[in-house]
Amino acid sequence: MNLNNIHNVYFIGIGGIGMSALARYFSAIGKVVSGYDKTKTEITDALENSGITIHFEDAVSCIKEQFLDVKRTLVVYTPAIPKEHSELNYFKDNGYHVLKRSEILGLITQNTFCLAVAGTHGKTTTTSILGHIMKVCNVPLTAFLGGISENYNSNLILNGDQVSVVEADEFDRSFLTLSPDIACITSMDADHLDIYGDASELIKSFEDFSKKIKPNGKLLVRNGLPLEGITYGIEDDSDYSVQNIKIENGVYVFDVKTPVTMLKQLQFSLPGRHNLSNALIALAMAVEYGVPTPELTKALASYKGVKRRFTYQIKTEKLVFIDDYAHHPEEINAVHQAVREMYPEDKVLAIFQPHLFSRTRDFGVEFAQTLSNFDELLLLDIYPARELPIQGISSQWLLDKISNPKKQLINKSNIIQKIKESNAKIILTIGAGDIGAEVQKIKKALVHEN
Repeated sequence: MNLNNIHNVYFIGIGGIGMSALARYFSAIGKVVSGYDKTKTEITDALENSGITIHFEDAVSCIKEQFLDVKRTLVVYTPAIPKEHSELNYFKDNGYHVLKRSEILGLITQNTFCLAVAGTHGKTTTTSILGHIMKVCNVPLTAFLGGISENYNSNLILNGDQVSVVEADEFDRSFLTLSPDIACITSMDADHLDIYGDASELIKSFEDFSKKIKPNGKLLVRNGLPLEGITYGIEDDSDYSVQNIKIENGVYVFDVKTPVTMLKQLQFSLPGRHNLSNALIALAMAVEYGVPTPELTKALASYKGVKRRFTYQIKTEKLVFIDDYAHHPEEINAVHQAVREMYPEDKVLAIFQPHLFSRTRDFGVEFAQTLSNFDELLLLDIYPARELPIQGISSQWLLDKISNPKKQLINKSNIIQKIKESNAKIILTIGAGDIGAEVQKIKKALVHEN
């Protein structure tokens, strides 16, 4: 379909992080945008403040009349929307153009030079680093992010339409709608087994994605992954490698070996080796695109991060409060490593909200192992998202597997009380569910207390 012929774009699930980036994009290029979501959030508030109309009741009668024009309206939905959704079924039954978010992303990017970031971890941070450093270097790009960039307070970076930077999402095999010119794969750890069934199917989907790269395109892969491509890694013999790592005033200072040169004394302020790896692959993709390296090194130093990705809420001599979106054992391991690297002598309290019954079941042992590493643990009930409960799988089931004796099962109503009962200097909130909505309440209580 030709997007130029579309006048109106209606989003079902407009408050989702990927959906809202597309809504901002279509609004910015002059389309009339509206949508539905289940609940009001900071994201829907921001969209409404930008002039996009949103309603929160699943009812065809709430849809503005101009969006009922079949020929001029495109309907975009997310796979998280239930099949019985009345608005979605109305549009499907009445001949509208109805496409998934991933399909729209494929259409938008097909006539651009596309850089795509794939992997079970690190996509959002890597994509936001890549979008930022290329924008600072004046590349005419549009970057669609899976998180809110601290540099731009948005999940869309709009600086032109010749180049696109996107997350290639493996959930629901969405990334197979893309045909990138340059792509990277950061990791292929088992995840989304509710979709794939087993890890081998997930790996196959990444192999299929690698075949979607355009002829004469480039694939970059983290060293050790079972795919052929330009390699990157930390302190190893990869094509792109971070070398000589130091920490100075809480900032990484390091060199990067590229296939043709050595870049000296780069600076990057996000803690954790996983973030250093994300910075490296973003830098490598920009170099492979053709951005001059002296400009890139300056741009990297100005990168601030993504909200809910190791975000400092409080950072004082007496207390540190960090919030992170981590929801897979490997991601929690990365957060733990980063905290220990930055605060090796201090007591750490983690508050974790598991995300999905199926993920909790599939990685129960791994979750228990990584959560046991923190000095103290407060565990919330499982956030179900799109799932119904699974018999026998609960936060109590997970808590029983955790070896650390300093563990408690709590609910959201007493998070602040339980935090205050601890004498930990480092407080972490972790999870991809609605724990993020508690962060400002916790911050306010802790600032008042201290």
